[in-house]
Amino acid sequence: MTHQDYMRQALALAQEAAAAGEVPVGCVIVDKDGQVIGRGRNRREEEKNPLAHAELDAIADACRRYGDWRLKGARLYVTLEPCPMCAGGIISARIPEIYYGAKDAGFGACGSILNLFEEDFRHHPKIVGHILEAECAALLRDFFAQVREKEM
Repeated sequence: MTHQDYMRQALALAQEAAAAGEVPVGCVIVDKDGQVIGRGRNRREEEKNPLAHAELDAIADACRRYGDWRLKGARLYVTLEPCPMCAGGIISARIPEIYYGAKDAGFGACGSILNLFEEDFRHHPKIVGHILEAECAALLRDFFAQVREKEM
């Protein structure tokens, strides 16, 4: 499978989030053999929990399935650039590669606001952005347009 294939799976989870009234962010984690071991989507509204981001949901799922909190050899695919909290989770889980779709000018911790992975932590994942960026950004843009429309 290609990076785009995995991002399409993350996009499907983001669409599930949107259908549930959540900000449409989805995430999948893939092991070294290319098998999806973790899936997550935003659930902040559903769980009334500010920590219920797609990446943390996927990391928890992957750790349960993988049987370890260290996700060495894994790749994380997420539709939106991780925020500082999620970047911290990625560092803690020792995930070596991150692939994201759309940039996040408001909270992005992979270069939009800052690059948390360039700081003096012991773990420095490889970051690749702009995977299916147009599709990821359009999903977010459409979601927020609908939210603004409902508020009028």
